[in-house]
Amino acid sequence: MRDWCRARQSEGQTVGIVPTMGALHEGHLSLVRRGKSICDLCVATIFVNPTQFAPGEDLSRYPRPLDRDLEMLRGEGIDAVFLPTDEIMYPEGFGTYVTVPPVGMSLEGASRPEHFRGVTTVVNKFFQIIPADSAFFGQKDYQQLRVVEHMVRDLNIATEIVPCDIVREHDGLAMSSRNRYLSDDERKIALSLSRSLATAAEMCDSGETRVAMLEQAMRSELTACTKLDYAVVVDADTLEPIEVVDCRAVALVAAHVGTTRLIDNRIL
Repeated sequence: MRDWCRARQSEGQTVGIVPTMGALHEGHLSLVRRGKSICDLCVATIFVNPTQFAPGEDLSRYPRPLDRDLEMLRGEGIDAVFLPTDEIMYPEGFGTYVTVPPVGMSLEGASRPEHFRGVTTVVNKFFQIIPADSAFFGQKDYQQLRVVEHMVRDLNIATEIVPCDIVREHDGLAMSSRNRYLSDDERKIALSLSRSLATAAEMCDSGETRVAMLEQAMRSELTACTKLDYAVVVDADTLEPIEVVDCRAVALVAAHVGTTRLIDNRIL
């Protein structure tokens, strides 16, 4: 893949990369379309990265519909797909990991301590194997996007990170590969995540800038969830806590509905 990428770039073509774990949906396909609109060529990766799952999480049951994924990518005119094995990405004796930047220490970093170390390591490895000009990441995983941006900045990686909008179902549920775990009743409860964010945005637009009031309103929308990990309003760039919305802010929520953990966010 490295030789293929550099050969295309030596011919004056630009290459984009869309890292995925497969189980593709319209959100992933929107990243491919954005990549193809900006770059001459677009590569997708499909790799369920074991190092970003903690013990007891859904690594073993994470959906892997490879044939369907490849058909969907062909339909979008993808130029190449990288399908590494665990042995390729983490050969025997592997022991080098990327340290997570400070922006990854709270929220997801606190709820899933191993997660971002696995993300930064695998994304950095992808950028070594496929030295693309641009990489396309969805904003649904907002903190992950910020972590990758900081890693690229701190390590002087040449790949440009291109944020892409969240894609939602018709009823507002953010598209996720894990949505397929939800029963019909759980899916109705899952809509409370986007409702909580809409409530915070409406309050903010109406002049309420006190973060404590916004977070309280968000939590009241999420009472039917099985477990709430967080519902916060923070600085959109640093993800540090704020008391009033007097800067660019983001509302973020993570909650369990049944056995499924979902996340969502909205810029305020």
